[in-house]
Amino acid sequence: MDHATFLVVAVIVTSLAFDFTNGFHDTANAMATSIATEALRPRTAVLISAVLNVVGALLSTEVARTISGGIVNDGLVTPGMIFAGLIGAILWNLVTWLLGLPSSSSHALLGGLIGAAWTGAGRHSVHFDQVVAKILVPAVASPLVAGVAVLLATRLALRLTAHTPEGAVTRGFRLGQIASASLVALAHGTNDAQKTMGVITLTLISVGVLGHGAGPPLWVVVTAGLTIGLGTYVGGWRIIRTMGRGVTALRSLQGFAAETGSATVILTSAHLGFPLSTTQVCAAGILGTGLAGRPARVRWRTVGRMVIAWSVTLPAAAAVGGGAASAVVHGGTLGTVAVVLTAAALAAVIVIASRRNPVTADNVNVVPVTAVPADCPARRSQAP
Repeated sequence: MDHATFLVVAVIVTSLAFDFTNGFHDTANAMATSIATEALRPRTAVLISAVLNVVGALLSTEVARTISGGIVNDGLVTPGMIFAGLIGAILWNLVTWLLGLPSSSSHALLGGLIGAAWTGAGRHSVHFDQVVAKILVPAVASPLVAGVAVLLATRLALRLTAHTPEGAVTRGFRLGQIASASLVALAHGTNDAQKTMGVITLTLISVGVLGHGAGPPLWVVVTAGLTIGLGTYVGGWRIIRTMGRGVTALRSLQGFAAETGSATVILTSAHLGFPLSTTQVCAAGILGTGLAGRPARVRWRTVGRMVIAWSVTLPAAAAVGGGAASAVVHGGTLGTVAVVLTAAALAAVIVIASRRNPVTADNVNVVPVTAVPADCPARRSQAP
């Protein structure tokens, strides 16, 4: 196997590895609220999410086209650079998963690709106007839109149900959450699975297998969809705990509002071809519904950690991607193998560290009492 073929195979395999981490990293986006309000059992929730992620992946390719031909110059980027960018994204996903931080897999991927392309082919290989228009602007605007929309929707729902018995409200909105959480899972598939499709398509364009501007082949669409579905079913329980219990104490009414508002923003973005962060949108929705209460009940320390993670995701992944690209571009096959071994060792260390304090489907809703404000009624369901 020559070096070029080896790199193409390495990129495809690594792309699917990223797709898998994207799945379990972002399971919380669709199902954290339903699990927290007990509208769905944890294992049932991730199974539904996995299936709908696969279905969503088959519905559109607009985001994939943005990745493959909009952010970086597909005539200058090589498979080695793409491989390096993926390494940066995977490692960032694993680090934030270990910390239980719902950071953006999308921005990790895009940051890794930008850093690798800049290092390997120079600044002109990155379309910075597209980076601003299709990454940075949506990254700021979409959480604000989702947060405000969910806040208003929650207050409206609270007014409409003010004189309805609590038990009836809970039962009704729990049923509604099954539908709204499913919609978020479907939306997640239409947005995030396409990013892996775009990366593989970009690789095939870079070696001449596909023409410039080509969309993803069917086998790429199906493979990426199935892989993200498998990752989703594994369940990123650490992040599910943070999203479902760490930001605010959720009632079923709030969960329904957060899920519906988030799905609307994500589906609109996917239709327009904007590869936004579904994590940021869903987390902003949960924050918005927490602010809708009177008084607002939000754990600002957790929110602060999340915002910091969002802010450093793109540059951190770019730095790792750039470093890996330097090794791959200048080191050939030996450099590529060295990057693989280093990344595998770091991933193993992270997985081993996670076993010291495991979070599973059995304890995902059990968190320390310090995880929410003192006046939150959710304390009664938490461990002492």
